[in-house]
Amino acid sequence: MKKPKKQIDILTAIADRNLFKPWFKEPATWRAWHSFLAALFGLNMTDDQLAIYREHTGRDDPPAAPFTEGWLICGRRAGKSAILAICAAYLGCFRDYRQYLAPGEVATIRIMAKDRDQARNIFRYLGALLSEIPLLKRMVVKETAESYELSNRVVIEVGSASFRSTRGYSYAAILADELAIWHSDESSNPDIEILRALRPGMLTIPGSMLLCASSPYARRGSLWETYQRSYGKPDPRVLVWKAPTTAMNPTVPQAEIDAEMEKDPANAMAEYMAEFRTDIESFIGIEAVRDCITEGVRERLPLRHLRYYGFVDPSGGSNDSMTLGIAHKEGSTTILDVIREVRPPFSPEAVTEDFTKLLKAYRITTVYGDHFGGEWCKEPFRRYGVNYELAEYDKSELYQALLPLINSRGVDLLDNNRLVHELVGLERRTSRGGRDKIDHGRGGHDDVVNAAAGAIQLASTKPHNWQRDYQPRVIVNRPDYSGIFDVGSKPNDGTGWLKGGGCFGSW
Repeated sequence: MKKPKKQIDILTAIADRNLFKPWFKEPATWRAWHSFLAALFGLNMTDDQLAIYREHTGRDDPPAAPFTEGWLICGRRAGKSAILAICAAYLGCFRDYRQYLAPGEVATIRIMAKDRDQARNIFRYLGALLSEIPLLKRMVVKETAESYELSNRVVIEVGSASFRSTRGYSYAAILADELAIWHSDESSNPDIEILRALRPGMLTIPGSMLLCASSPYARRGSLWETYQRSYGKPDPRVLVWKAPTTAMNPTVPQAEIDAEMEKDPANAMAEYMAEFRTDIESFIGIEAVRDCITEGVRERLPLRHLRYYGFVDPSGGSNDSMTLGIAHKEGSTTILDVIREVRPPFSPEAVTEDFTKLLKAYRITTVYGDHFGGEWCKEPFRRYGVNYELAEYDKSELYQALLPLINSRGVDLLDNNRLVHELVGLERRTSRGGRDKIDHGRGGHDDVVNAAAGAIQLASTKPHNWQRDYQPRVIVNRPDYSGIFDVGSKPNDGTGWLKGGGCFGSW
């Protein structure tokens, strides 16, 4: 009986000049990464590797078997992307999954990031490995801009962070890059929901591996929860490795990190020292937001007896969306009626024309917005018959005013996924001066929520009964009386009342 071929381990592949060794030109600078890989794959560790392992995992005992999940919480420029690419190449080329696959099925190794552009950073490393190592190059049977198909029925592909595109696959490995900044318009908790959707695809391939790598950010999401649950704990499935930049990559100049620490200590502690930020907290909880949504209502038509207010978040058309919010108030409840978003690229002039038509449908002749572009905003809105006034509050103040309305269910929101995502993505940051500022998270957006919050603030604080607070006016041009008068007002001589419609009774 033929003995099965012994499988090469990843550290042996890294030491082989015909495989990965050319990518590790200065072996001494990769000591910490060798320790991580030895731990992740359950290999025998040297005393030096064991000491590094204990320092960055908070554990004492060496691993007895490979882990199925590896979580890297490391500073920027630590080498995370290069290591993920090495792992993808190794798992794709040196593991045989065919016995677990149905006829025609492939084992998928997916590289995921916030978006495809971010994921391609790892994909470029992988492409170099597969194209410049002759042994691996012979295994590539098909190459596209976003995938490599190998001769052993493995497909390595790149994808964006979306839970809607994860089903129906058999995963040999999932590599999630910069997990702490994942955002998705489809979900209010993208990293948690995406990983939840991915895990069932790993069940049918024994030894499948989830690798998540990121510099830390706020104390929330999958990265924080996994760190809290498994760092320093004897979890045989999950390895959490936490290390500052220079511990993993000693070639990064310490002087550069020191300069960043001096400029912004809180940011640098996260970016380079791998510490979760304590100055950033979630601003609004998802449960409170959902309690304020009327399910299935995406827009409300105008009613003649109500007074509406509009708020626009303008944009030049190349980077950010241009958004419009319209709201009104009934009794003690402020109601959001309209949210419109136009994503770039677009013509600001054309969007302004469309927005003014919508504003006029709600009898709005003055729209409010921020100071973006100065006179640029005022002039085109004025040209289409709507005044553009500068908002009294900045967006941070608008968000702070919105919070008590949401918590007390004093606002009725629209069923809009983008709005929900941006609301729960807002963060409270405490500056060094002790002042709180509310803004979107790193890599996020707040164009939609800004327009909604502005419209809600206007509607909740300004007059809201159209018939009571608005009086149509008539022009009087007579020798004895001239000027503009409210309908129903009494002339000075007390002879009668002005009537609407341009008709006057006895005076």
